Amino acid sequence: MHYMILGTSSVLLKLGLLPLNLALLLPFCTVAHDSATTTTTIVLQLPLLRKITLSFSGRGFRSFPSSLRTSELQYELPLKIVKYPDSRLRAKNKPINKFDEKLERLADEMFDVMYKTDGVGLSAPQVGVNVQLMVFNPAGERGKGEEVILVNPEIYKYSKKKDVFTEGCLSFPDIYADVERPISVKIKAWDIKGKKFILSLKEFNAQIFQHEYDHLQRILFFERMHPDILETIRPALQDLEQKYEIRTGMLAPERVKGHIQD
Repeated sequence: MHYMILGTSSVLLKLGLLPLNLALLLPFCTVAHDSATTTTTIVLQLPLLRKITLSFSGRGFRSFPSSLRTSELQYELPLKIVKYPDSRLRAKNKPINKFDEKLERLADEMFDVMYKTDGVGLSAPQVGVNVQLMVFNPAGERGKGEEVILVNPEIYKYSKKKDVFTEGCLSFPDIYADVERPISVKIKAWDIKGKKFILSLKEFNAQIFQHEYDHLQRILFFERMHPDILETIRPALQDLEQKYEIRTGMLAPERVKGHIQD
């Protein structure tokens, strides 16, 4: 279990939140101090016990689950669309817990790529950045419609009613086919500033969101297609696999299979 305790060590001592006998555990500790954020991190690894992380700064204290910890956000500009069957489309996408200018820049750059490629939605793994981030604008044009940025999104309710939508994907150029999805969803997510909110989406907005959300779950849109529909685009998918092998000189990391169960 990981804990983040935000508060100066002297204050914590006075409040009894930092045991005085912590010094006895120093042989088992690794200490790092970030002068820029005035944060000190102590990693405690005791024999036969799980690792515990304690972080101290001057902003009070709280605890958070290890599932929300993520590595430093890394990406290179200009962003480029990752095309099937690139393995980054199947890599695990880490949650985001640092809301800063670097994250805002990534979202802005994703919108730029999306507009330039005539898209209406884009997920971070589609530009080779494996984190839980998506952007979309149903208008598909800067200055029109509404730009939506969702960080660490989760669906907590699907509608029972479903409908069939024709979908394309920037990672599958010039491939379009019908996909059946719920016509509305309710989600919870964080905005670009780190504020949590809930959102109800329906029809086209719900379709866009579910497509991009699938990317964050490492699911590709052809896996949502009815087997008969999938067969109509199988040659195009196989062509992308062949182009990947010619372009990279490596075997395709995957071959098209079939429909997945909901």
